[in-house]
Amino acid sequence: MDQVTDKNGLARQLNVDPYWAPFTSNRRFKADPTDRTLVSAEGAYFTNANGVRLFDGSSGLWCTPLGHSHPRIVDAITRQVRTLDYAPSFQVASPTTVQLAERIADMAPADLNRVFFCNSGSEAMDTAMKIALGYHRLTGNASRTRFIGREKGYHGVGFGGMSVGGIVSNRKMFAAGMVQGVDHMRHTHDLKEMAFSKGQPAWGAHLAEDLERLVALHDASTIAAVIVEPMSGSAGVIVPPMGYLERLREICTKHGILLIFDEVITGFGRTGYAFAAERLGIVPDMITFAKAITNGIIPMGGVIARQEIYDAFMSGPPAAIEFCHGYTYSGHPMAAAAAHASLDVYEEEDLFGRVRALEPLMEEEFHSLRGEPGVVDIRNFGLTAAVELEPYPDAPGMRALKVFEQGLKDGLYMRYTGESLAFSPPFISTEQEIKDMVALLRSLIRKAA
Repeated sequence: MDQVTDKNGLARQLNVDPYWAPFTSNRRFKADPTDRTLVSAEGAYFTNANGVRLFDGSSGLWCTPLGHSHPRIVDAITRQVRTLDYAPSFQVASPTTVQLAERIADMAPADLNRVFFCNSGSEAMDTAMKIALGYHRLTGNASRTRFIGREKGYHGVGFGGMSVGGIVSNRKMFAAGMVQGVDHMRHTHDLKEMAFSKGQPAWGAHLAEDLERLVALHDASTIAAVIVEPMSGSAGVIVPPMGYLERLREICTKHGILLIFDEVITGFGRTGYAFAAERLGIVPDMITFAKAITNGIIPMGGVIARQEIYDAFMSGPPAAIEFCHGYTYSGHPMAAAAAHASLDVYEEEDLFGRVRALEPLMEEEFHSLRGEPGVVDIRNFGLTAAVELEPYPDAPGMRALKVFEQGLKDGLYMRYTGESLAFSPPFISTEQEIKDMVALLRSLIRKAA
């Protein structure tokens, strides 16, 4: 089928009826899919079926910080498909994948130096949960089976990640399949105390003490791991209060509980460092990653674990399978090739440094929206920002949706969740593109007033 570039062509050629879209209002999408159908992408821009050029204000789904169709990645996966298009990861391996594991281990903090590959953030979280359970069992602490997540947390849509996650709409339909023995700390989003904070809020470190409450309730000997996002992206860029994550680390260490950072969004540069753990100076016991590792070109995810955790599994007969877990596409050589090319570009163009350089501009530009109609909060951290809107009295959620839909007509793609509009522009964005993005957003907010 030829690419569709006009509305009449779309009506003739695309039958959207069989399509069931993820995390989408399907009926609204199918009523008029033209604005929402993306037909091409290059650099920091999409083009939709109406021919509108859209600035990719959210790096796709937080996953394309190098923009689209990057020639280095295109060349790398083209070479790889001609050399080794697929290799099983059970009992054999691709050299490209093995080399990538070494490279990621070198980037990770402290002794997080063992890398297990999967294909998405959801799979990475379920993998990390299995590793935590196995580690405690192997070290004589089989009673440690409980996981502690956080309200508003997002850890993918597998039953494990969904259970430890704290987004109500993702959980309520699937309660019968929830992992048992999961509890949640309170979230850290308090508009009364934090509204319009720049970077990390000064208030809120005491909220980490909620973990001590749960330890007292359940007993530390039952808790396997605490799982948090350093910055909660899917909930609308909820930034950790100063001192909050440091205190979680102290409590976990005190009680022998593993601390897992979900860095699927923050990993590989979004906060100006390879991992948010590095920026914040906190070393977790495991890190999950995905998204930006391949610039979103080919799915890949993984878990980075401490040496001590890996060593616990290396027991029993030498020929035994130590960890009965994995995926057909774990460490796919095509994904590994895309990852190597992405890491090359991050390094050679000092794009993590560029994120740090652009962060003050992001902060200044987004906080200039304070006082615009309906804006009740603005949050920023690294090359991310969110604008939270006041709901319409008779239609909660519609104000942000209206801004999103108008953006597709006027030239801006963004993420929205509830009444929050989230932005994570590509690292390759220019200063002028960020200024133009915020100027367009200003006009969209006013139109929705």
